[in-house]
Formats: sequence, structure tokens, C-alpha cells
Amino acid sequence: MSALFDDLDTGAFPPPRQFQAAAMHGIAEGLLAGHKNQMLMAPTGAGKTYLGLRVAHKAIKQGKRATFLCDRITLIDQTSRRADEYGLRDHGVIQGDHYRQDWSRPLQIASVQTIESRGWPQTDVLIVDEAHTMRDAWVKFAQESAARVIGLSATPFSRGLGKIFTNLISPTTMHELTQAGDLVPMRVLSCKRPNMEGAKVNEFGEWQSSEAEARGMEIIGDVVAEWMRHGESRKTIVFGATIAHCEELCRQFNEAGIFAATFTKDTEKREREQLVAEFEKPDSCIRVLISVEALAKGFDVQDVGCVVDCRPLRKSLSTAIQMWGRGLRSSRATGKTDCILLDHSGNIIRFAEDFERIYYHGLDCLDDGEALDRTVRKDEKDESERKGCPSCGHKPFRKRCMSCGFEIVAASEITHEAGEMQEVVIGNKKLADDKRHLFHQLCAYANGNAKIAKKEGFVKLKFKEWTGDWPPFEYSFHKAPVVDITGAVKSRITSENIRRAKARQAA
Repeated sequence: MSALFDDLDTGAFPPPRQFQAAAMHGIAEGLLAGHKNQMLMAPTGAGKTYLGLRVAHKAIKQGKRATFLCDRITLIDQTSRRADEYGLRDHGVIQGDHYRQDWSRPLQIASVQTIESRGWPQTDVLIVDEAHTMRDAWVKFAQESAARVIGLSATPFSRGLGKIFTNLISPTTMHELTQAGDLVPMRVLSCKRPNMEGAKVNEFGEWQSSEAEARGMEIIGDVVAEWMRHGESRKTIVFGATIAHCEELCRQFNEAGIFAATFTKDTEKREREQLVAEFEKPDSCIRVLISVEALAKGFDVQDVGCVVDCRPLRKSLSTAIQMWGRGLRSSRATGKTDCILLDHSGNIIRFAEDFERIYYHGLDCLDDGEALDRTVRKDEKDESERKGCPSCGHKPFRKRCMSCGFEIVAASEITHEAGEMQEVVIGNKKLADDKRHLFHQLCAYANGNAKIAKKEGFVKLKFKEWTGDWPPFEYSFHKAPVVDITGAVKSRITSENIRRAKARQAA
């Protein structure tokens, strides 16, 4: 089965970018290691649909049958169009009376809602898009069938994912994609937000929708005014607390002379298609599209330049990241250079520290992600007094600026003066002859450990943690010679892994 991913022939697909090739290689390594179900974590802009359809393409070349499962019906046609673009025209669509419905085709594109009512087609490989949204139908299929399952998600934080997927592949981060130009920087403006003090919560620990709606209604005038002041008439997606909240936002935007429309679960299918077709136009007359959640996952219009967050959350970092991600795709055709986030929810402050961590480092394991969506964040009473980045003033800022990269670095544990040619000693243990020797040992350790998904990132981060500095530019991970790893280096890595494991268990 691993042969499905060994051949990097792209067929009609565009050539894979480096991290996409690494993702396919990671899946192959996972299969060889015996993992039937694997999770591919890839941020917005990494091409999750591309990677999922590449997996399907490899399966079909081997005479297998594949199913690409969409989280919602609204994404069916978008995925079908992508499959056509990549040369996978011989596919069926399982959805109502869809004109492409043909269960005999080797590739099926289906919504989980339709599968729940109609059952499964014959499938050897299942690709689950937005796999953090766990539905009983595909979870049971993944656990009980013989099919290989690849989950796709930018935010695999849901509880229980680690019991379904035994391997996490995380080939890149939001920071790396921003540096490469695939994503644009997010410029955050913290605006007036509803007072959620004392608001009731639901059984999941989030604020009740009715509470968020009632309190959000009080500041709609500010939302419209702030957009007119700061939104620069950019193509915009607004997220509201409820459908009624979205409809009132829409009404007030339109009253202010701004063409706005709602896109919710109550929107008729034909109207949805018309709204999407219009909004995708570079010169779309719709400047503001408003939704609760229907636009939060997989909806990709590259020239969206502003996101307005009016949906306060206290636990679900995954939902917040999905919403903000709708505006982060780059758009070279329009010269888009950044995305403005108008935060009328307080989410960017509540989630700042954890979002900063995901932005730069991604996840090491699914258990870490699960903890992110279980933790209740509390509003800080001194938010307005918190200083921004010392270098550029960007807010929110905790440890490392997501705008300019400035970082507060803890004092290095190294006992000697700076200098590449001096021994690297931490505490009373010599780790390496010099910094280059330490770098080469870390490369050797990462390359020899199958559990480390982002090997180059691991090396750079570990080097930074131990020395206080990032590796010099001339240190090449890919050209590093194979060296013996000292016992001191092995021992330190092992002790750090044990310490993190205990911390996760305690959490």
C-alpha cells in the first residue's frame, strides 16, 4: 500500500512544493510503520485539497478506489472542480440528485451528511477533509473498515482524534507559509467587543449562542463603523454569533450603503451558488459576506482582505483559527499584502499565547492539540494596558511577535562566552565541541527518529532552546554530515521528552 505514495509523478497536478512532497513522504513512512489511519495537519494555504486528491490519484493508479469526504455539502462542488483541474475527471459525486452521481467511478466525492443517509461506496482509501469535525459515520468506518484513512485538518484539536489516528504528519507551519508568500501577515485591530462577564455557558463550556447574540447586538453599530474606518473597503468575511445576529449585521451594513449578504445553513442552495459565484469575482459587488460557521471551513476566496470576528469564544481555539484563516491566503493576482482582522470578540486576546505557539511551531502530537480546545480562557482585566511588541508595537504580543518576529529570549543556560568555536556546555555537561558540532548531532538525531515529523524545524528549535540563538544561515540541515551523537545530547533530549510527557499527562 505504501507504493501509492512512493511515486511522485504528479500527472495533471502542479508539481508539489517542498513541504507537500514532504507530506506525501511522511504518509508513506507512516504506512511502512504500520499506521492505517493518519492525520495530516496543514495550515490554510498549504493545499490540503491538493494533497488529499494526490492521495486519491495514487490510489486510483494502483487500481484502488478512493472517497474524498467533505465536511459539508457546500464544499462538494468546489472539491469536484479541483478534481477536474487536476485531471481526475472520472469521479462521481454522492449528493442528492447531483448530475455527476455515479457510484461506479473509482473516485467518489461525498458529503458526510449524504453518507450518513445513503451509506458508503466501496472504498480502499478514505480522505476526510476537516477531520477535526468528528462525525459518527466516518469515525466508525475509520475504526472498523480495512480502508486506509487520511485525515486533513489545519486544527486537529478535537478530543479523541488520537484514538482514531495513530500518526501525525505536520510538514509546515503558518509562519513558514507566510515567509514563503503562501500566506499573508495578519494585521490585528482590537475593537469594541461585547461584555461577556456572567454570560451563561452551554454543555461544551462555550458561551451560549443566545448570550453571545444578545450582547453582540449591542455593538453592531460599532462593527459597521469600525469596518468603514479600517476595513478599507476590502472584500470581507464577517463571523456572527447566530443567524439572527448575522442578519442584523447584514441589515445595518446595507443601510450604511455597503453591499452585504448572509451565507448560513438557512441559505437556499441556489442562492448559495449565486453568492459564491459573485463573491469569487475580483470586482464582486458583494463587499461583505456574513456567516456563523458555514464560511469558516474550507471556503477559499483568495482576495478576501479583511475578517471581522464578532463570535466570542472561550475554549475553541480551532474555531478561531479557522475563522481567521479565511483571510490569510495570498493573492498574487490582486497584489494582496496582508489581512486585517477586526476583533470584536476578544478572541485574539484570549487565544494569543496558544495561537502564537501554533503559528510558529504547529503540533508535536494530537494529544497536545486536544488540550488546546479543552482549556477555558479568561478575559484579562488589564488587556487595554498590555504593551504591544517592543519592536513594532503589534498587539497581541506574548513571547514572539507574529508581525515582525521579535522574540523575548530567556537567558541562555550556556556557561561560556558566545563564539562558534568554543565548547557547548550546559550545566556541567559538555554537549558538543562547538555549535556546528551540536547542530550536526541534532540533525543526526532528527533524521534517525521516525517520530519527528518536522525534522528541520525540530533541529532549529532545539538549537535555539539550548544555545539562545537560531542556527546561522550557513548551517544546512540537508547537507549536514552524519555524526555520532554524544551521550550527553541523547540524555538531555530524553529527559526533556519525559518532562513534556509528564506535563501532558498532568494537563
